[in-house]
Order: sequence, then C-alpha cells, then structure tokens
Amino acid sequence: MTTPILLAWSGGKDCLLALQRLRADPQWQLVGLLTTLNRNYQRVAMHGTPREVLLAQADALGLPVLEVMLDWPGSNEAYEQAHAQALVEARMRWPGIRHCAFGDLFLEDVRDYRVRQLGRENWRAVFPLWGEDTAALSRRFVSEGHRAVLCCVDTRQLDAAFCGRDYDAALLDALPAGVDPCGERGEFHTLSYAGPLFRQPLKLRRGESVLRDERFQFTDFLLDDHAATD
Repeated sequence: MTTPILLAWSGGKDCLLALQRLRADPQWQLVGLLTTLNRNYQRVAMHGTPREVLLAQADALGLPVLEVMLDWPGSNEAYEQAHAQALVEARMRWPGIRHCAFGDLFLEDVRDYRVRQLGRENWRAVFPLWGEDTAALSRRFVSEGHRAVLCCVDTRQLDAAFCGRDYDAALLDALPAGVDPCGERGEFHTLSYAGPLFRQPLKLRRGESVLRDERFQFTDFLLDDHAATD
C-alpha cells in the first residue's frame, strides 16, 4: 500500500530530482505540488517564476498544485499560518495525507525547521535527496537530460552574469570554487522546463534581467507558444 505525499515545489532542479526519486519509490504516491507564491506579483517565492509558468510545469508533470499565497512584505508568522492552512486543505483533498517531501540536500538548520513546522500540524517531512554528493547530483541531472536555467543569482556569492544561463555541463565547469554546484547555500535558483519527467517541454522566452535589493539578480522566463526550447 502506497502512502500519499506532497512535494514542496519551487520549480527548480532539486525539487524535480526529488519528484523523480519519489516516483521511483513504491512506498510513495505523489499526489500534488505545494508551492509558495507572492500574491502581489503572482510569482514563486525566491525564484521569481511567474505563476503561469508554474502551472505549465505542473501540467507537463501531470500533477496538481496547492498554492500558498503570501502578501508582500510579510512576516514568517504569516507564512507559517498560510502554510498550515494549505495543509488543512490538503487533508480535505487527500484524506489521510500526512507527509510532505523537500529537495533539501545538506543544510541542517533548514531541515530542522521543516521538521518542526510540519510536526506542529502532525505531519512528517521527507527528504529524498538528503546527504547526497551535490557534485555528483548536479552532473546526473545534466546527463539524464533534465533541462533548467538559472533564474536568480545571489550576487554576493556568484557573478550576476550567470543568471539566465542554461544549467548544463558548461555552467558546472565554470562555477567558481566554493559555489555549491546545486546552489544549496542560496548561490542561485533554477527553473526546470524539460526532460524525461515532462510530458512536453515548456516553450519559454527569456525576458528582462533586473537586480533587486542591490543583491539578487533575476532573469525572467515567460511562456511563449512560438518559441523553441532547444
């Protein structure tokens, strides 16, 4: 008997690999994606991905999205309240569900926070990729044919010129020493758009690049029915 589980979904490569791992494990029945969005801008928190791109991802992956809408600016308390309400909605939609997976790799404080946050609602956190070597994981992502782009770069940790680039072998080769190849310390965030898990690739066009808060470089990627993805 399989156990239903949600996956915390940012749209990036790590949660995509977590999705792949969950689908390969007979213990789990992945039923949906849980995503936090900025209500004011209708974009995925931190990554800046437009909501319509998120929904296109979910459609291509064959999964529904449970949205956690947050006002900006907002407090951590407001986030936790909205997240708890989303879990209530999840239990109404999928009776018996009590597990949520994350694509975290090695940051202990982040893992501990997730465990505590879910534990307060009598849920359990699952970490399918935890402890894996990020250099090997990043190369496997590329070699298996997954496709992603860098949509956000923390310019205090990585040059802004990396933003908007394909997440491929050339990029991995070019990353400076000290930058985690999976961006686990927040050096960069990604947007996955094609590969073996997608029923069809997303057709994207590159939009503008902007620096926010004098620190974070964002590159916009928008749906474009007339654009080629390769």
